[in-house]
Amino acid sequence: MITRIDDIRASGGRKPDPQHSSIDHDGVTVAVSRGGGGRPVVVCPGLYSTQAGLAGLLELLRRDHEVVAFDLRGHGLSSPGPQYSFAGFLGDLNAVMQTVRISDPAPVLVGYSLGADLAVHYAAEHPGAVAGLVLVDGANPIPEPFLSAADTAEFRAMWEDSATPAADQAPHGADRATLTAQQVLDLNLELDVIRTGPLLGRYRRIAAPISMIMSTSMAGAGADERTRWRNRNWRAGIERLARARPDITTTWLDADHRLVFTHAAEIARIVADRAGRRPDRGN
Repeated sequence: MITRIDDIRASGGRKPDPQHSSIDHDGVTVAVSRGGGGRPVVVCPGLYSTQAGLAGLLELLRRDHEVVAFDLRGHGLSSPGPQYSFAGFLGDLNAVMQTVRISDPAPVLVGYSLGADLAVHYAAEHPGAVAGLVLVDGANPIPEPFLSAADTAEFRAMWEDSATPAADQAPHGADRATLTAQQVLDLNLELDVIRTGPLLGRYRRIAAPISMIMSTSMAGAGADERTRWRNRNWRAGIERLARARPDITTTWLDADHRLVFTHAAEIARIVADRAGRRPDRGN
């Protein structure tokens, strides 16, 4: 069940601070913010990313756009969820899009990492609901899975090391995730299946313009063969997508998967160019 929130869209101009609300659905309370002015943009975060963590990018986007952002279940100020699956996270995005109700004009949907995959699935299932997609280092129809059976122990250990400090150090939980290492691993394995399988078909169902912003070193800059293979696999996925949808534009940034933090200004400029700037700044 969705509990609707007041429409807090500014009637004109730019508010100095975003407005904060929450949405109750599927046993989860999703934290939402809304602020800025201009053409509307909805930002869907990725796994282990939050509104607090993306604050720099969100503030830049608010200069040109009315920005709606939110925390996925188990992240930031949103409550833990009964399940952490792709379908569960997609339900969070659906709830935000249904409740916030931006339709005049339709928003541009910006997704980062897992959030990019959620954005593609949402747009494919809701024709005409978005004016365009800007997908940041995600939703890549890679030809081969990133995680092999031999990788699982290494990745579980990596996420175990990264999860505990985030929970302890984040102020008031605003930039933390409550998922366990095993839940993160399971979600990444599910995402591998989606990206190597049905994802390409979802792209074929989207009529809205699509722009990709991709990192050249998604898996990092390590010289070991496995890291180099993952980066080649990442680029091969975009080449595969370009063959299926040659109309999609791709910008490659010399960065790793942290590009939303290290290259926020460049990403904000690309979003503004793709989505259209505020009327007083020109298109």
